[in-house]
Amino acid sequence: MKLRTDLAPLAAAVTDAARALPARPPVPVLAAIRLEATASALSVAAFDYETSAKATVDAEVTTPGTVLVSGRLLADITRTIKGNAPVDLELDGARLVLTSDRIRYTLHTLPLGEYPTLPRPAPAAGTVSGPALAEAVHQVATAAGRDDALPILTGIQAVITDDTIGLAATDRYRFALRSIAWSRAAPTGTTDTVTIPAKSLAEAAKILASDEQIHLTLPADHGVLGLTGHSRTLTLRAMEGRLPDHKALWPTDFTATADFDSADFAHAVKRMALVVERGHAVTLHLTDGDMALSAGTSDDASGRDRIPATTDLLTGAPVSIAFNPGYLLDAVAALNTDRVRLRIVHPAKPALLVPTDEDATALSYLIMPMR
Repeated sequence: MKLRTDLAPLAAAVTDAARALPARPPVPVLAAIRLEATASALSVAAFDYETSAKATVDAEVTTPGTVLVSGRLLADITRTIKGNAPVDLELDGARLVLTSDRIRYTLHTLPLGEYPTLPRPAPAAGTVSGPALAEAVHQVATAAGRDDALPILTGIQAVITDDTIGLAATDRYRFALRSIAWSRAAPTGTTDTVTIPAKSLAEAAKILASDEQIHLTLPADHGVLGLTGHSRTLTLRAMEGRLPDHKALWPTDFTATADFDSADFAHAVKRMALVVERGHAVTLHLTDGDMALSAGTSDDASGRDRIPATTDLLTGAPVSIAFNPGYLLDAVAALNTDRVRLRIVHPAKPALLVPTDEDATALSYLIMPMR
C-alpha cells in the first residue's frame, strides 16, 4: 500500500473511526483501525462487533492495499501533527510508514486475517436530516440510564413510521420523548421499533451532524441500524427488548402550570443545589405570579430564591413539588428554549417540562418528584 492524502480529512476520519474502538478490547486486533486504499480513496474503519465506523477520504493511491494499525496511536499521531503538508502512507514489509514534511512514524501492523468482517448495511429505508437527528438524539439521551444492570434502560428507542421517527429514553426517574420528520423510500404503512445503545447512537449522530441527509438502514433481519452520510458510514447493533410504554405514564390532566425563563430557572436551581445534600431535593413553590425555590434543612445549610413566573393554579391553592436538582438542570438544558412550561398533576406524581409553544414534535421531559 502506498498513497498520499491531506492531513485534515485524514485526521477527521481517523478520529471518527476511533470512536468505535472498545475501551477494553477483548482481543488486541479489535483495538486496530483498518486502512484500505483503493483506486482513488482511503477508507478508515473500526469495528468492535457492536458498532462499526467507516470514513472515506480522497487520496492519490499509487499501490492499493489494506493494513491494520493501532487505532488510538494513529489517532494521537494525526491529531498532533500540525501544518498543511500532505501525509504519505507506505507499507514497508510488516510496518506502515507515515510521513508528513519532516515528521516520520513507523507503525507495527496487525494480522489482517484475525480482523472481523465489517457489517454491510442493507439498502437504505429512507433519509433523515443530519442536524435534526443529532439535536433530537442529544436531547433524549440525557434521560437514558447508565446502570448496566438494567441494559435496556441504557438505550434510546426509535419508533419509526412512514413519516416520523419518535425517540424515547428513560432511567425510571425521568422519561424524554422527541419526534422528527423523515422520508421513507417506500411507504409501508407499518411501524418499526428499535432500541439502540444511547451512547453509541449519540456518537453516531454527532459524527453525521453536518450532513444534510443521512440514509437510514433499519435493523430488519440483521439486527443492525445503519447510518450513511456523505463520507461516513456507521452501523449500530440493536438491543433486545423495549422500553416501558410511555402512554401509561404520560399525564394529560394538570392542576397547575408555570411558565418561566429557562436561564433564570437554571441559575436559581444551581444556587439552591449548593446546599442540597446527596439524595435530597430542591422544592418548587408555585404561587400566584411567581415561583419560589428552597433547599436544605433547618438543621443544616439552607437556601431560598425566587424567580418571576406566569402561573395557573387551577385549584386556586399554592403548589409545592420537589425534584432532584440534577434532573431539572438536565431537562432545561435539553429543552434548549428560552422559556419553559412546567405542568403539574400532583406533588407526588410525575411532572412535565415542555417548551412554552408546545410544538407537537418538540421535546417532552417527564420527571418523577421526590418526597
